[in-house]
Amino acid sequence: MATEILLPKLGFAMEEGTLTEWLIADGGEVSEGQPLFLLESDKSSNEVEAPASGTLHIIAEVGETYPVGYVLGEIR
Repeated sequence: MATEILLPKLGFAMEEGTLTEWLIADGGEVSEGQPLFLLESDKSSNEVEAPASGTLHIIAEVGETYPVGYVLGEIR
């Protein structure tokens, strides 16, 4: 079963964020809790951890801005 990687809401007023870097390559193995990507919002830049362990399948492109809840990728 795949786990969706969603753009998290990091602050009360946050509505969107910019994906600045994937820290694991597409097809790479990740462990739950491992830093997965960098997310920039209006007020901060944050490292976001993997929600599960498995193989990363990237959907979203670096440098793009996405709404909170957008599916950035999957871990299978």
